[in-house]
Formats: sequence, structure tokens, C-alpha cells
Amino acid sequence: MIQVIYDGTYEGWLTAVFEIYEYKFEDVVFAKDEASAALLFATHHHVMTDIEKANRVLNGLKQRLSAEGFSSIYNAFLSDVDQIEQIMFQFVKYVVSSSKNVEEDFSNNAVWDLRKAMRMTRKEAHRMEAFVRFKLTKDKLYYAIIEPDCNVLPIIESHFKKRYADQRWLIYDAKRKYGIYYDLENVSTIELQFNNESNSSKFLAEICDEQEEFFQNLWRRYFSSVNIESRKNMKLHIQHMPKRYWKNLIEKIPDIKGRVNH
Repeated sequence: MIQVIYDGTYEGWLTAVFEIYEYKFEDVVFAKDEASAALLFATHHHVMTDIEKANRVLNGLKQRLSAEGFSSIYNAFLSDVDQIEQIMFQFVKYVVSSSKNVEEDFSNNAVWDLRKAMRMTRKEAHRMEAFVRFKLTKDKLYYAIIEPDCNVLPIIESHFKKRYADQRWLIYDAKRKYGIYYDLENVSTIELQFNNESNSSKFLAEICDEQEEFFQNLWRRYFSSVNIESRKNMKLHIQHMPKRYWKNLIEKIPDIKGRVNH
């Protein structure tokens, strides 16, 4: 068995695919950044990300897939599903070895698993576009902290750039320790460390604009006023707004009197 070690980027994985074919490797398994201790007797192959090699793989796939099928590979990669690199590679092998389009062949495990991972990413991205709640800092930067199941920042970037084109903002993925920052012209990727108590009243008082607490409470009151108690359906509410998102939603964070809206 050959353990193919790449840097964790999509371009790195594409380079790895190129080299697997280049060196005619058989029985491969992927690892990010470093070798897995679980495979003590595997041969290691370290991949240096090469954009030219990555583009050659992309161009080959583009010729064999529809636009939807082509983008689904990247979306699946962002899902962070366990062993997603292996699923993607099996899909690529099937695509390359077939003389016809295989995107709808759901009898093939790789096709089906890739489709599920892609849909998971897109669903999570759609939720994040709806659930991001910005807070305003004293230096007039709008920031939001999210913890999505999938790595959706690369997908939701264009949505927020178009919607909030007239203000500086930062969306930070606390799970993956990086964020995207918009400076009124461009979006860039940044790495930083947020305090674990980033939603606490003490933290907000230290960094937030003086009017921020007022507007947060205003939003809570609005959220409460549009909810009709007699029609409340918590099962449906949680289905559309899972509890794992609540700690980063203003309307779910208790106000100064300890009240929270459900």
C-alpha cells in the first residue's frame, strides 16, 4: 500500500492524482500533511503541490464531465466527509476509464457517495448564507463567527461580497481556524485566533461598537414579535435551524436580562 501525503488543499489533491497516474501507483490511500500512524508498513509518497499538474487533471475532467459534474468534485472535497479524498479518487478513476458520462450512474458507490458529499456541502453553504449574524466592532468592521460542518467559506464568499459590498466584513470559521476578510475591494483568506468567549457580553463590550448591544436586542425583539406562540412548532424549527448553530445566532444568545428566543 502507498500512502500519498499531500498538503490538504484541493490543488494538492489534484497534484496527487496526477502523480498516482504518472508513477502508476496501485492500492493508494490519502493522508493530509503527515503520514498516518495507523499504516505502519505503508510506503510513503510525499506530494509537492504543482499547479501545472493540478490544471492538467482539471482539464482532463472538464472534457469528460458536465459543468455540474465538474464542480461537484470540488464541492465534495469541501464536505470534510471521512475519506472523501478516496471517494473522489474512485470517482475520477471511473470517469477516466469510461467512454461515456457516468455522473448519473448511482449504482456505482463512488458516484453515489460523491453526490451525497456534494449535496451536504451545498446544503450547509445555503444555511450559512441564512444564518450568518454580523456584529459591529469599534473600528467599524462587521464580523461573524461560524462553525459549519463543511468547509463552506470558499463557496459563500461571492454571496457576501455581493450582498455587503459597501462594508468591511470578516467571516471566521472557528472549526477550521481561518476566515475570509472583505476590505471593500477584495476578499482575502486570513488566519487568526478568536477568544472562546467571543459571544460573551464581556467580549462584546471590549470590542464592539457602543450601539451594537442595542441593535442586537432590537433584533431579538423583532424575532420574538414575529413568532406566534400558538403556532410554534419546535420540531420544524430545529429541522430548519439545527441547535448546533444556535450559539452563533444573535436571536439565540441571551440578552442582558438572560432571556433567549426559541
